[in-house]
Amino acid sequence: QVSLEESGGRLVQPGNSLTLSCTASERTAYRYVVAWFRQVPGKEREFVAALRRNGGHTTYGDSVKGRFTISRVSADTVNLQMSSLNEDDTAVYYCAAGTPITGAMHNANLYYYWGPGTQVTVSS
Repeated sequence: QVSLEESGGRLVQPGNSLTLSCTASERTAYRYVVAWFRQVPGKEREFVAALRRNGGHTTYGDSVKGRFTISRVSADTVNLQMSSLNEDDTAVYYCAAGTPITGAMHNANLYYYWGPGTQVTVSS
């Protein structure tokens, strides 16, 4: 079965960079769209970024465009590079895998598999 696990979350100061990693199984990055979402307690999940199965198309949420980069580094590893971090980026970050079409990659309901999340805290 497909399994996902995030790593790399930690406390960082504003303005710094941080890279999160999603480690998967079953050649997930080649078989499914892989996405990153984030969530603050009490609020709905926010779309962050997604990567198409062929690795040639990415899409980003408006709040992270120009600052975050999603990339496939292997069949089972997808990274999220984050730069110019600010306090509003504080959240639990989740990676997910599913089969959304290109125009619906922001839809969390179209992802079948989810990791347990990793906490990113941006604070001085």
